[in-house]
Amino acid sequence: MASVQAEALKAQLLTVRDSLGGSGHPSLAELRAAGEGFAAMTAEPDGVRYTEIDAGGLRAVWADPDGGATDRVVQYVHGGGYVIGSVDSHRKLTGHLARAVGCRVLNVDYGLAPEHPHPGPVNDSVRAYRWLLDNGFEPGRTAIAGDSAGGGLTLATVLKIRDDGLPQPAGAVPLSPWADLEGLGASMATNAERDVVVGAVGLKGMAAMFLAGGDPHDPLAAPIYGDYRGVCPLYLQVGGDETLLDDASRVAERARAAGVEVRLDVFPEMQHVFQMAAGTIPEADEALARIGAWLRPRLGLS
Repeated sequence: MASVQAEALKAQLLTVRDSLGGSGHPSLAELRAAGEGFAAMTAEPDGVRYTEIDAGGLRAVWADPDGGATDRVVQYVHGGGYVIGSVDSHRKLTGHLARAVGCRVLNVDYGLAPEHPHPGPVNDSVRAYRWLLDNGFEPGRTAIAGDSAGGGLTLATVLKIRDDGLPQPAGAVPLSPWADLEGLGASMATNAERDVVVGAVGLKGMAAMFLAGGDPHDPLAAPIYGDYRGVCPLYLQVGGDETLLDDASRVAERARAAGVEVRLDVFPEMQHVFQMAAGTIPEADEALARIGAWLRPRLGLS
């Protein structure tokens, strides 16, 4: 059963949803302003220092936990349907992630659609990864993570890293990944009444802006179609009440069939990217603890 705090979060998410769609046809500026409101769900973590930097021409923010390793790193790409979200909306979440793993997190701003449609985001994410390698971070001490569209972008990044002949990171952690831009998974219908954040209409509009007329079956845009041979281990998390539940389960099945080490955790009754409520609901804190436990040995941390 979901915690009392999680039920309160659901009510808060309904408020954010209403702010996104209350006018019926919100402008892009209104969507982006409302998207920044998701930051209010995350408690401020203790013992984290933030430093804004230029990472190969991209705005990025280091999250460094007190006593954390500085020679290991998690590259983080935020969610928001490739249209909204930023390093600011996800600053506190990356702080919690840094504390859970025990190393620094590089929170990366990539170009958003419609100004920067596909393949802009995946090119930006790979640019950030190259920047890390060029600055002395070993691939075996590096991981990539992201939520929602950022979860799909995490998958696209490791696919393109492989295709570009770069070494794979130690692991990748897609949270509630948006991997199917056509919304063909059964959970789009079966969870439609339970998911208070993500619906088919909103996804369709964001997909149109992101693809800009491109192929919805391009695996670097829709990694449900990816060939995962040679890709690093994957740890996927998803809420049981999400419309995107089947995106995660189908990616996991496809990657396992390609010989990839895969873990998929489904959190019963949880909403889309519930991890944003870190420090506020116990389910989010448990999810981040699991990520830390999964990543630490892969990054060579005790």
